[in-house]
Amino acid sequence: MAKTGDSTRTREVERCSFCGKSRRQVDSLIAGPPGIYVCNECITLCNSILVAEKAGTKGTLEGLNLATLPTPRALKDALDEHVIGQDHAKKVLSVAVHNHYKRLLQRRDDDGVELEKSNILLIGPTGCGKTLLARTLANILHVPFAIGDATTLTEAGYVGEDVENLLLKLLQAADFDLPRAEMGIIFVDEIDKIHSTSSNVSITRDVSGQGVQQSLLKMLEGTVANVPPQGGRKHPEQPYIQFNTENVLFIVGGAFVGLEDLVKKRTGGTTMRIATRREEELVRTLSLPEGMDDVEERNRLRKLAEPEDLVKFGMIPEFIGRLPVLSALDELDEPALISVLTEPKNAITKQFQKLFRMQNHELQFTKEGLIAIARQAIRRKSGARGLRGIVEKIMLETQFELPGIKESRRYTVDDKVVDGTAPLHHSFRKISARPDDEENAAA
Repeated sequence: MAKTGDSTRTREVERCSFCGKSRRQVDSLIAGPPGIYVCNECITLCNSILVAEKAGTKGTLEGLNLATLPTPRALKDALDEHVIGQDHAKKVLSVAVHNHYKRLLQRRDDDGVELEKSNILLIGPTGCGKTLLARTLANILHVPFAIGDATTLTEAGYVGEDVENLLLKLLQAADFDLPRAEMGIIFVDEIDKIHSTSSNVSITRDVSGQGVQQSLLKMLEGTVANVPPQGGRKHPEQPYIQFNTENVLFIVGGAFVGLEDLVKKRTGGTTMRIATRREEELVRTLSLPEGMDDVEERNRLRKLAEPEDLVKFGMIPEFIGRLPVLSALDELDEPALISVLTEPKNAITKQFQKLFRMQNHELQFTKEGLIAIARQAIRRKSGARGLRGIVEKIMLETQFELPGIKESRRYTVDDKVVDGTAPLHHSFRKISARPDDEENAAA
């Protein structure tokens, strides 16, 4: 009996280390390290605190809240500093992105109205700034950003990448901070390359076309996807990361070559043919590069594109339905390309001028030289993306010798240098402190 009494007294002194209640006062008491206990009531309380904290911090992203969220006008002004032209696309993106993050940052009201996500589809030729717009927006908002290429995606079980690898890239961009990654932006480029190869029923599966569109449907709308932490294909025994895409903003872009013809056929327009005839003589007279004559007409037709045109192009209706915000970007003409060369903060000409200054040299571009570079890019049909390659080629020989040149020099890029009829190192003058000496300096 004595032993039983001692045991009872020992049990009575076992108390919760948090609230001090004894074992008799609670339903259960869980033992931890020697002398440490926690009761079921404190566990429930701690759990409710964690839930409340999670609800209170949900929607915050590196200091981003409703008070600090940039307005659409502020977003567009920031985009103007990095991207030339595309005013309509900038407005569409600014409003859509602002509303998306306002939706995430607002607390749920009691009115029962729930804001839905609006993904974005950008249509425009290569080199017009689709990727740059998406990347710049992510940098402005300081949110995780990932770029994926639709051409590498295939249906699960086939050679290629699963669509979940897009989420893995976003997770890596967020340093595997899952809540932060679930509020990021994914840009999927070359989305037009996964169009259905034919409208006819085929005995073979279209694993890189319509099959990928089907795989992307739930991800665009919002689902909990199983993401392999190491990437690659899925295996049954592999652990997965549960990634909720409900709050991920998807921006997809593509060139959709030939879409203008579908729009023209639907609208019954003949403007393109007439405009081309009128411009043929102008092209011959002014020696304009081929392709500049009908830029405005292609831009006009692209802005008239409707979801039905995209369906005829080869995109399935369910996929287009999950991209409610559609914006067409303009093909860059000669003045726009010249602006891209000179105006942005990170303009290509400014980058090379900085490289030359680091070697105590000076680099300048004449108006004729800029025009010649822009026209080369138009002939290549590479848009702004091809400008750097053209300038790199011009600068190659000079940059090879530049570190070994001791005296300061001024290099001038004109149309002859761009066309290759004169080397860059023949177009410079020695920099002098006195203007008279500079004028007399030998070329």
